[in-house]
Amino acid sequence: MKNSTNSFLPFALPDIGEEEISEVVSSLRSGWVTSGPKAKQFESDFGEWLGGGVETISVNSATAGLHLALEALGIGPGDEVITTTHTFTATAEVIRYLGADPVFVDIDAATLCISPPAIEAAITPRTKAIIPVHFAGRSADMVEILSIAKRHDLRVVEDAAHALPTTCNGNLVGTLESDVTVFSFYANKTITTGEGGMLVTRNPEIAKRARIMRLHGINRDAFDRFTAKVPSWYYEIVAPGFKYNLTDIAASIGIHQLKKAHNFQQKRQSIAERYNSELAGLPITLPPGAAQGDIHSWHLYVIQLNDNTNTTRDKFIESMFDCGIGMSVHYVPLHQHPYWRETYKLTPEMFPVSQHVYERTATLPLYTKMTDSDVSRVINAVKNILE
Repeated sequence: MKNSTNSFLPFALPDIGEEEISEVVSSLRSGWVTSGPKAKQFESDFGEWLGGGVETISVNSATAGLHLALEALGIGPGDEVITTTHTFTATAEVIRYLGADPVFVDIDAATLCISPPAIEAAITPRTKAIIPVHFAGRSADMVEILSIAKRHDLRVVEDAAHALPTTCNGNLVGTLESDVTVFSFYANKTITTGEGGMLVTRNPEIAKRARIMRLHGINRDAFDRFTAKVPSWYYEIVAPGFKYNLTDIAASIGIHQLKKAHNFQQKRQSIAERYNSELAGLPITLPPGAAQGDIHSWHLYVIQLNDNTNTTRDKFIESMFDCGIGMSVHYVPLHQHPYWRETYKLTPEMFPVSQHVYERTATLPLYTKMTDSDVSRVINAVKNILE
């Protein structure tokens, strides 16, 4: 089935308005293009937006934020950190950055998020932390995960790359009782700065360490040094830090994206509800919604082809591309990748739920710039292929 038009509907597109463009131009004209007043404003705005008395540290990626979080918690060689195999590699690679070992566990079939019983079963004397992942915009079971962490004296770092604005038990992700939460503002996320992220914590010591390590281990903020009214050139390196700061150019986009976050979520939910309604009855499993009373950010719309479907997952995606519609798969689980598979002797049999989901899963386009006709085009293509 070949595309009858010349237009290609991409898998994802950012929704950038004139407000973001004007703010970027303002930064360019100001002469301050690296981390400065706009980055500080974005951090302040984000903290106020979340509420709950949190501290916010902007970074150039969620990967950087996760790395800083684990470093601030003292994770190092010999330690174990439990996370899910059903995620992007960044979740696990930051553990290896510090010489620690990830311990991979399976997901829950109903939520597609990390399984709390699997977490508890994987705890050893070496376990120091848990990194739950909020998959596709649905919250993991943080009530149970935090309970497990408390019982075993473990730290919790939420990978919230998909989870703005997601709620758990009525509270925004980012305001829970975890040690750290890390958000992503990558190009296809629910809000974007092009590249970027935000580390959120209530712990002032974690915040202080993350701020120092974010910029080479310097004990003074570069913006403060270069805007001081008196000579203020002296600084000290107190640790071998990293180069993880967010630029003002990127923050300029984030300032206005954040104002649109709830509206963006409503648009995404509207598209997801159309998909739910009009794809019902096909030989597919629709994605899990939010828990009762909670908000799903609908970063991704992930379907699973049933065993009685008249095509394979790979052929389905090829057919959608033939119709001029972009698709993706979330995720090729980490136990399938050579580095993780060979380093930790992982097999599909160790993760039956993740493996089953992976073999059948495909992600449909879902983004705020989609028109009603775009959504109809996706729905009609799915129906034509599967019926």
